[in-house]
Amino acid sequence: MLGNKYTSRSQNRIDRLLRERELKKLNKIFTIDDNNAADSSRNSSGGETEVLLEDEMGLGEAHEGGVVEASPISSRTLRDGFGASEGKPMKQRLLVVANRLPVSAFRHGEDSWSLEISAGGLVSALLGVKDVDAKWIGWAGVNVPDVVGQKALRKALAEKRCIPVFLDEEIVHQYYNGYCNNILWPLFHYLGLPQEDRLATTRSFQSQFDAYKRANQMFADVVNQHYEEGDVVWCHDYHLMYLPKCLKEYNSKMKVGWFLHTPFPSSEIHRTLPSRSELLRSVLAADLVGFLLG
Repeated sequence: MLGNKYTSRSQNRIDRLLRERELKKLNKIFTIDDNNAADSSRNSSGGETEVLLEDEMGLGEAHEGGVVEASPISSRTLRDGFGASEGKPMKQRLLVVANRLPVSAFRHGEDSWSLEISAGGLVSALLGVKDVDAKWIGWAGVNVPDVVGQKALRKALAEKRCIPVFLDEEIVHQYYNGYCNNILWPLFHYLGLPQEDRLATTRSFQSQFDAYKRANQMFADVVNQHYEEGDVVWCHDYHLMYLPKCLKEYNSKMKVGWFLHTPFPSSEIHRTLPSRSELLRSVLAADLVGFLLG
C-alpha cells in the first residue's frame, strides 16, 4: 500500500510537469504567431531574423524525483516559419556534422555504389525527426581517390540527404586511428595517454594532432560549401573538437553547436592532454556546448 501511494504521487508529478511543458510550448507558439506581422516588417527593412532552437541537445523528459534526462534532439517551430505560404511552417535547416555518415557505402564498379543504413543511437534518433530539414555531413568510411568514384558516391549519398567528406588513407591513419582513437578516446574514458612505444606505432603526437586539425578543416570546408544563411550546424563528439573554431573563422554569425557523447573529462584528466588549451578554445568557439552527465 505504501509503495502504491508513493508511486501514484510520483506519477501525478510527472503528469503535471509534462502538462506544464506542453502549455509553455503552446504559449510560445501563439505569442510568436501574434507577432508575425511585426517580425515580417522588421525583416523586410534589413533586420536579421533570430534563429531559435529549443534544446539543440535534447528537450528534457521529466522522471521520478524531478531528474531531467536529455533526449537526442527536439526543435521547436521557428519564428519566420509562420509566414510560410498556405499556412505551412518552414522547416529549420539543420546540418549534422559527424565523423561518420549514417550509411555504409559499398562500391560495385567504377561508378556504382550501394548504401546501407548504419546502426547507432544518433542515427535512430534523427530518423524520427520530422520538423527539421536535416542533412548529414561526414566521412563515408571508404577511401575514394578517383574523381569518377567521388562523383558517383556524392550522387548516391544525396538521395539519403548525406554529404561526404573525402579523407585519404594517410589522413585517416593519423587523424582517426591516431589522434582520435589513440589519444582522445582513452583519455576521455579515463584510461590515460598511451605509452611512448604505442604512440610510435602511429608516428608522433604532433603529427597526429596536425592531421586532426587538417581533417577538421576539411570537414569545415564541406560545411561551408553547403551552408545557407539561417542554418544551424550541429557538430558531434571528440572527433570534431577543432571544428567550431574553423566554422566561426568562415562565418562568425554561423549558429554552431558541439555535443560530446560522453561526460567531459575532469580537470585532472584533461590537464594531461598536450595542446589541451588549443582544443578547449576551439570547442568554446561554438554557440552551444553540450555533453552527457556522468
